[in-house]
Amino acid sequence: VQQDLLLKTDAGDIRHVAVGKTEGAGIIVLYLHGQGGSRKQGVDDFTFGGNFNRLKNLMASNGGLYLSPDFTDFGDKGAAQVAALIGHYADRSPGAKIFVACGSMGGALCWKLAARKDMGGRINGLLLLGSLWDESFFTSPAFKRRVPVFFGQGSHDVVFPVANQEAFFRSILAKSKTYPTRFVRFETGTHGTPIRMTDWRGTLNWMLSKSP
Repeated sequence: VQQDLLLKTDAGDIRHVAVGKTEGAGIIVLYLHGQGGSRKQGVDDFTFGGNFNRLKNLMASNGGLYLSPDFTDFGDKGAAQVAALIGHYADRSPGAKIFVACGSMGGALCWKLAARKDMGGRINGLLLLGSLWDESFFTSPAFKRRVPVFFGQGSHDVVFPVANQEAFFRSILAKSKTYPTRFVRFETGTHGTPIRMTDWRGTLNWMLSKSP
């Protein structure tokens, strides 16, 4: 069910771990790691209270595909690599809804994907876990399509302060009162808490009900 793979693309070679159906999947979920992470973080069965194991099983038992890639950086090159990976698997599962979860610095890639014409027009949801904000989202194709956004943030996060992320969440609703966005604040939670505590099934089901 779990494979460590290498995809050769114009953006470079992309090492990634795939769990579930690599063709004909009904749903595709990616996890983009933060600073100092690797593709192995998103498939570790024991760290973060085993929450990645729950996501892997959720995809494997529901006809889905879960991808945890390596990428060069958190800039345009990294975004191009992730876009190439999504494009490759989306072509093999044309009916799949695509959701991108980003941990910490990985969030920079979530926002870059939202801003790209090819990806902002294709992805169906973003999950920002202990991550950052980006005002460019408001001019992105993803925002125009009303792609659902989930924020999970610990109240004691010293890397990305919860007040900043909450303010960004409120600014989305200020621009569009009915925009499909949710903010879950984990009281006394630290930087990694949202990765440990996020309810994948509940969040993805909500996104599926709202996705464009």
